[in-house]
This record gives sequence, structure tokens and C-alpha cells, in this order.
Amino acid sequence: MLKIGDKVRFLSTTGGGRVAGFQGKNIVLVEDEDGFEIPTMMTDVVPVESDDYQSKHVLTSKEAEAEREKNKGRSIKSLMAETSSIVDTDNEPIDKEITFQAPAEERKGGNQLSCYLAFVPIDIKEITNTRFECYIVNDSNYYITYTYLCGEGNAWTLRSRGEVEPNTKEFIEEFGREDLNTLGRVAIQLIACKHDKPFALKPAVEAQFRIDPVKFYKLHTFQENDFFEQKALLYTIIENDRVARPLVVNAERLKAEMYQKAADDTKPRQQTIRPRKEDEGALVVDLHAHELLETTAGMTNTDILNYQLDVFRKAMQEHIKEKGKKIIFIHGKGEGVLRAALINELRYRFKPCTYQDASFQEYGFGATQVNVK
Repeated sequence: MLKIGDKVRFLSTTGGGRVAGFQGKNIVLVEDEDGFEIPTMMTDVVPVESDDYQSKHVLTSKEAEAEREKNKGRSIKSLMAETSSIVDTDNEPIDKEITFQAPAEERKGGNQLSCYLAFVPIDIKEITNTRFECYIVNDSNYYITYTYLCGEGNAWTLRSRGEVEPNTKEFIEEFGREDLNTLGRVAIQLIACKHDKPFALKPAVEAQFRIDPVKFYKLHTFQENDFFEQKALLYTIIENDRVARPLVVNAERLKAEMYQKAADDTKPRQQTIRPRKEDEGALVVDLHAHELLETTAGMTNTDILNYQLDVFRKAMQEHIKEKGKKIIFIHGKGEGVLRAALINELRYRFKPCTYQDASFQEYGFGATQVNVK
């Protein structure tokens, strides 16, 4: 039986209050939180506070009885339609975990995939002793499902997997120098999608990297970047929908080529290279390592090659819209590793351009001329 002061809630609508009084045998006055007294049928209210340990059972039975009375004579179809549209929140516990998530914010230009593998020193001031953190950086408007693996020979080991939200970074693991030998070869696999909205389908991505442990002992390895407040070592997995495909370079051939270049550089130059009249206005870019870098100390052959390719790409991107422009890249003869890398870039990154050997008379065998179309 209800009594004044009992806390009740309504069965047929949301809300409730405390019993303030009665009108006759069937009407109860329910005072809401604003102090208004609402006349309500006793069969339409149920107590929600009681010292009776069986109150839950009483509450359930009374609700079921009221529901049966309410639904007498209604069709099954109408009952199913009502049930599917009602979300009962009154019985949810106060301490229930909040699962709502705001939609991911998208940014202009973020519909092209750009993802990076990042290594961040915890204390860069103690570079010889510090531990490191590993992250997946998702610089796009897509959700990225990833796997992070390490390989030895033909065997691969899963180190982490998960999903990275748009325009965020995901911590993968922390490791020390004692773990560097296990990170010699890593692979990243990515699948991109969007939640609750249409999107352009992106192909699955797989990229492999060789991680040089020596880099983690050198301060200049870690550079300023847009993703971390501190300096970090970034490996490009995919950038603007272009998958990073590191060239498979024969280390011995590259080493021999570098020694050959060093030997050639010690020979006295017979004459200064001067463009022909028909090449006047052409951009000449010398890609020899000694022309680009003050020193190559601490850099591997692969590091040097990647730096030369970065200079090549930057020059191409700066002049790609200048139709008729000629760009002459001097790369030397050697074993042809750098030239093969340039041709690969021209075929896949800069398809509108044509290329040919530059004038042997002016540049020798070690130069390639690119014509911007």
C-alpha cells in the first residue's frame, strides 16, 4: 500500500515524484520535483523505494499486470511496432558505463590515407640510455584497423593489433635497447573504413621496413614533426594514398658504387659542366651525396639513397606544373642503383613526364633529363 512520502514513478509515461496525498480510493497525488501535485490513478504508479527485500519482485509483477491491462485487445503487429520504437532508460543504473561516442571529426584533405610508424624517445636528453615508445599515426579521416608484426627469416610474430580513430595516434608498445634486435624487420598491414557513413573504398595496405638499431643511438635520427611535441623517427606506411614501397637495394652494389663515386671525386675535374644553349633555362640538380650533405657520418647506404630520392621528389613536385620545363638530374654512373631508383619514381609517381639520357657531351653517362609535359 502506498503512503504519504513514498517515492513513485509513472508506468505509462516517464517521470515520477513523491506521494503528497490521496483523492478518494483510486487517485494519488504525486508531487514532482517542481512542487506540482499530479493526480494519478493508483494503477499507473509504482513505488521505487522500499525496505522490503522482495520489492523488486513486487515491482515487476505490478508492472506486468499494468502492461497486460494496457494491451488488452491490441494486435500483435501494433505491440511489436511499439516495442521496437521504445527505448527503456528508466531502469538503467546510475553508474552504468557511458558508451556514447561523438562522431569523429573530419578535416579537409583527410580523405587520402596517410599513416606512419613512429618511434619516440621517452627522454631524448639521455639518448644513450632512454627507452622508446612506438605509435601508429593515422593522419586521415578513416578508421584504420592495423596489425604490427616483426619478422625473422620467413617467420612473423604479431606484436600488436587494433583500430586507430581518424586523425589520432595509437600507442603500441614501449621497448628498450635490449629489444632492438627483435625489431630488425617489421611489417604493417592496414584496412581503412568509415563508421556510419558512405566512403571511398581503399585497398588493403602492407608495408615492410628494416629498422636499423644504430639509428636509435644517434640524436640526429629523431626530427621535429607534426604529430608529437618531441622529436621522433617516422617511417611512412602510406602517404596521400601512395603506399611506401622501399626499393630492394643490393647493399654490396650500393657500397661499391659509393666507393667508386668517392674515387671519382678525388680525380681532378677537367672542365666545369655547362649546359648547351638548347638546355638554357633547364634546371640542373646534382644528386651526388657530397653535393647534398655536409657529412654522411652515421648514415647507412640506404639512408643516403633515400635522402637523394627525397631531393629528386622535391624538385619534381616544385616544377611539375611548368609545362616544357627540362630538369637534368646528375646521378653518376656507378652501378646504376640511383638511376634505376629515379626511373622507378618517374614511371609510377610522375607518369606525365618523359625522360631520356642527358647530353653525354655535357654531362657524361651519369645524367638523366626529365621533360615536364
